[in-house]
Amino acid sequence: MIVLTAALISGCAVPGSHLTVDDEQTTSESEAVNTKINVHPITPANIYTFKQNEISSTANPSLELQIQNYEYHVGVGDVLNITIWDHPELTIPAGSYRSSAESGNWVHSDGTIFYPYIGVVHVAGKSVREIRSDISAKLSQFIESPQVDVNLASFRSQKVYVTGEVSKSGVLPISNIPLTLLDAVNQSGGITEDAAWKEATLTRNGVTEQVSLYGLMQKGDLTQNRLLQRGDILHVPRNDNQKVFVLGEVNEPKMLKIDRVGMSLTEALSGVGGINEYQADATGVFVIRSTSENKEVDVYQLDVSEATSLALGTEFELQPYDVVYVTAAPLSRWNRIMYQLLPTISGFNQLAQGVERTNNIYSDN
Repeated sequence: MIVLTAALISGCAVPGSHLTVDDEQTTSESEAVNTKINVHPITPANIYTFKQNEISSTANPSLELQIQNYEYHVGVGDVLNITIWDHPELTIPAGSYRSSAESGNWVHSDGTIFYPYIGVVHVAGKSVREIRSDISAKLSQFIESPQVDVNLASFRSQKVYVTGEVSKSGVLPISNIPLTLLDAVNQSGGITEDAAWKEATLTRNGVTEQVSLYGLMQKGDLTQNRLLQRGDILHVPRNDNQKVFVLGEVNEPKMLKIDRVGMSLTEALSGVGGINEYQADATGVFVIRSTSENKEVDVYQLDVSEATSLALGTEFELQPYDVVYVTAAPLSRWNRIMYQLLPTISGFNQLAQGVERTNNIYSDN
């Protein structure tokens, strides 16, 4: 029986999941998934090499220069309000029943307006100063030293779009006041609780770049701010993909969602009630992270047999779709084997007892 049991143990697989970091696995490619596995121990000497670059308050001089030089250019659909001083007959009055937007000069689809005496004037794509100069030059043929004032009564031609997890998504007009990305978020009522504010995107002319509202609004990194242009799309996605999976020998295995400020390895372990002190191998707390670009899997190993090592875990930042796995202690794995073998051993014992009783009966006869 002892020989048979030993043979069964040596020939069967250990029930349940387990993770080892033997040299064979760390240097060769897995035949099952054709993926290279790289193991990185988390130690006080290298913990800061795993941290992402710290975000800090940073000025944005280039944006300030853009704002200083900003000038609105008229487009199709805008409404101009043109005043010729000392010539009320050329200025359309806005009465109590007519606003400036209703009584002004609307820019037609061909980019022109009509004005008395001078006829059709092309204004699309020009600034207010350029339009004022054009009208003054043309009116000077009929009026001596005309005093012309031009302003926008309604901004209708240029818009940006704010979508996703903001309080009020929609369309924002671009006006003579520069509109930045931060202004657009604030005018949309701010972001919601479900916003993935580290993964906002700005799409311009078909090109999409990622911007961090976390860095901009939480850390004061003004390099994340942008001066918005016509047709820009600012999208703030939901945090549905901000999830990590905590499995293995923990008290409550489950999926956790990364909050706005992120989640450390220690926070993840705390969120599942910690490791199972009776069954877990405290030296085997792993973070499994895959990269689809080069088909590699990075495995980070933290030894928490010393409780002070949990302080290292607070410095290790988890990323979306990380798998935190706590492996089983050798004794736990042995218990699983015995749990599987006990019914078989009991059956052999019963069979042996039956054979012995049968032999005794034949001997008595």
